[in-house]
This record gives sequence, C-alpha cells and structure tokens, in this order.
Amino acid sequence: MSAVSALQDPVAPLSGTRLWLIAVILAAANFIAVLDMTIANVSVASISGSLGISSSQGTWVITSYAVAEAIIVPLTGWLAGRFGAVRVFVSAMALFGAFSALCGLSPGLGMLVFGRVMQGLAGGSLIPLSQTLLMRVFPQDKAPTAMALWAMTTLVAPILGPILGGWLCDNYAWPVIFFINVPLALMCAPIAWRMLARFETPLVKAPMDGVGLALLVVFVGALQLMLDLGKEHDWFASSGIRALALTAAIGFAAFLIWELTERHPIVDLRVFRHRGFTASVAALGLGYGAMFGTNVLIPLWLQSYMGYTPTWAGMVTAWTGVLAVVAAPVAGKLTGRFDPRAMICAGLLWLAGVALWRSIATTDMGYWQISLPLIVMGLGLPFFFVPVTAIALGSVEEREMASAAGLQNFLRTLSGAVATSVVNTSWENETTHMHAELAGKVDQSGETAAALAASGLSPDAVRQSLDNLLQSQSVMLATNELTAIVAAVFALSALIIWLAPRPARAVDMSQAGH
Repeated sequence: MSAVSALQDPVAPLSGTRLWLIAVILAAANFIAVLDMTIANVSVASISGSLGISSSQGTWVITSYAVAEAIIVPLTGWLAGRFGAVRVFVSAMALFGAFSALCGLSPGLGMLVFGRVMQGLAGGSLIPLSQTLLMRVFPQDKAPTAMALWAMTTLVAPILGPILGGWLCDNYAWPVIFFINVPLALMCAPIAWRMLARFETPLVKAPMDGVGLALLVVFVGALQLMLDLGKEHDWFASSGIRALALTAAIGFAAFLIWELTERHPIVDLRVFRHRGFTASVAALGLGYGAMFGTNVLIPLWLQSYMGYTPTWAGMVTAWTGVLAVVAAPVAGKLTGRFDPRAMICAGLLWLAGVALWRSIATTDMGYWQISLPLIVMGLGLPFFFVPVTAIALGSVEEREMASAAGLQNFLRTLSGAVATSVVNTSWENETTHMHAELAGKVDQSGETAAALAASGLSPDAVRQSLDNLLQSQSVMLATNELTAIVAAVFALSALIIWLAPRPARAVDMSQAGH
C-alpha cells in the first residue's frame, strides 16, 4: 500500500540520535513483518512433525499469515485516518509481539493458525505505516536515506528468513521462530509511542465500508479454506468443499457488485478501468505467485526427500536474494531511462529460463548444483518487481495512487497465498500419479530385487527399499514438472505486460509502498 497520503500538517522533523533511533525502530518493525512471511517456509516440516499434521496442513502456517495480511492492507489507510497513523502503528506492533508469543505457545494447529492470522493482521499494517512514518519524521533532504533504509529491510528480511528459521529449528525448536519477535515488538512499541506521538496524523472520520469488508473476508477466507482443505477431502467429491467453493464464488460476485456501486468502497475497483494497471497487476499476480509457490516447494522437497536439515534448506533458498539485493539499485535507476515493459519482460523471461534450468534436477545433485540456479534467479527479480510498480501506479490518476497501490499489494499477497496451496496440492497429486506410472516399470526383470535379497535383506525389506527408490524418483519427477509449469507461467507474465501502454508519467517510487 502507498504511504498514507493524509499527512498535511508539517511537524518539525527529528534530528541527531533521536532521529536515527526512531529510524531503527521503524525499520525493525518493517523487518519483522516481512521476515515472518518467509521464516516459517523452511520450518513447515518441523512444525508438521511436532504437531502430528500433514505437510499440506503445515502450509496453513504460511497461507494464514499471507491471507490476513492481504485483507488488512486495503484497510490500513482507513485505519490510519480514523485512529491516527501513530496509534495504529504502535498498536499493531504491540499486537504483533503478543500474537507471536501465542504462536510459539500453540499446542495444536488451530491455535497456531489463529495466531498467524492475527500476526498477519498486525504485520500488514506495520509495513506501509513504517514507510509513512519514516517519511514524516525525516527532514526532506534526508528522505532518500530513509527510503533506502526501509527498502534495505524489505530486501534483506526475506533473505534472512529461511536461514534464521532453519537455524532456529535445528538448534532450538520451531516455537523460537515466533518468540524472537516478542521482546523486539514489545520493547519498541512504547518507545515508538513516546517519540512519535507529536507526529500523529489528523483524524478523518471517513465512513467504514462494513459490508465490503465482510464480503472481502468471506470470499478470501472461503477461497483459502477450499484450497487448503480440498486435497484432504477429495476436492469436489466433498460437500464441504463444494459449499466453500460456492461461498467463495457468491462472495466474490457480491463483493464486485458492492464495491463498484458503493460511494466509499473499501477497495476502489474502478482503477481497473486503466489498461496499464490491469495488465501490470495481472503480470505481477502470476509472476509473484509462481515465485512464491516454488519458494515454498523447494524447502519441502529438500527436507522431505533430499536429507537436508531446515538450516541447510534455508541456506539454499536464501541464495535467491543475494544477487537481488545487488541488482535492485540498478533496476531502480534504469526504470526511469528505459521502457519499463521491456525491463519487466526481460526479467520475467530470465526467471523463466532459470526455472527451465531447474526443471532437469536429479536426486544426485549436490548443494551447489541446487543453489546455483537460485543464485542466478535473484538477478532477474528486481527487473520484474521494481518496474511493474512503476507501470501500475503510472497508469492511474494521481488521486487514485493510494487505492491502486493498496489493491496491487492485496492481489500480490493473495496470489502468493493461493499459489502456496495450489503448488503443494499439485506436488503431492503429481507425486502419487508418477508413483503409479513408475510402479509397473521398475525392476521388471527382477534383477534389482534379487541383488537386494542376495545381500541378506528380507522380502519385506527388499520391497521397502524398492518403494523408497520409487518414491524418491516420483517426487523428483513431480518437482521438475511443476518447475517447468512455473517457467511457463513466468513466460506468460512476460507476454501479458505488453498489454499495458507505456506509462504517461514517471512515478516517485516512494509512493509504491511495500
């Protein structure tokens, strides 16, 4: 969402040590909110094993946070106007710490998912408001420094998330990945209130679109539940899944009708009349969903079938961000000089090429053979994410930028949550299919079974050994097939972006929000 725009009455900015102290606090708030998007990715296997749940149920830990964040992002501007940006920020930070503690103390999946939902609602507000307040407290001449600090935390947090999550799971236990937020959030919240109180924004008693919010929660919640529960209940063979699908469809249709006719909509869908915005959001949703889904799949594959610990799985995944950090400033400078559509297309085709490279993986690959494509992949990410925001916001009227940025981030976050469920379900289904296909072809001559039996294994042990080999190869084939599909989705996104006209005006990237 964009920085809340209702900051009209200037207040003397901070200076000296106080300025940098509050900068660190605001950056830390953004850091922990973004960190918690990825810190649980490599911990799903540990959480699933500890709580006695399936890996698909374990991904609820990821999707529940993402969906909750998606729901709250469009509301942040209204909340800041109604209660004040500082009050909302401080409250969100305190609640983030409290619900992080609840996640760590959860004895079962139900409480953990509830805690993650509440974490997401708090974290979704922290991200845009931390940017808003940084711009408010910093002097104008130091505003670029403030934005660089904020952007750095946004880039570094996803890189550190998998490594930190894996290391904590290996050396301590999965609850610690949530407990580490508690002291930071609860300590920083009162300090932030004390230092930021005089920067409180004017209150605007805008009407609340309660019906729109309710419809948003209903259709997003029903959709996500359908995706998460579908595999376990044989999809539409289950009356419950059919009911969820119907609820999501009706809720979505009602949401569209209501928001397009409401005078003060919670989500201004009228921005979709701009072809550039629609095309860029479609490309972003597909591209981000493909990237997020595969980033969930890789740690699961490594831990479940390649013998990697959470720490090492996290280190593999984190390589994606290394070159992304290096390339981000370059992408930002080039966005204003070249056609952003060409940059986005090139970035997405780069990601598609790397995905194709990864689609020929084998179970014999070593650490660097797995990591190298992910390192190279990071180089293309900024050339996709940075200019796509410029096109989206440059395609709407200036008065619509706040709504457009909020809607863009809502759809981006929702696409990541949906992709997580779809990829996880497809992976397990395709593994089962590959297992059935290979079962009739493996060791048809019986030579391998005879050799195993000759080594002293019992008939049951021989069958188990062959089945383990079969399962490992089935998983590898399913993983490669999904990665090839991801490559196709990246390529489709690269084509879709050309449906957007070149932006008529440049956009200050500080307006982009997260």
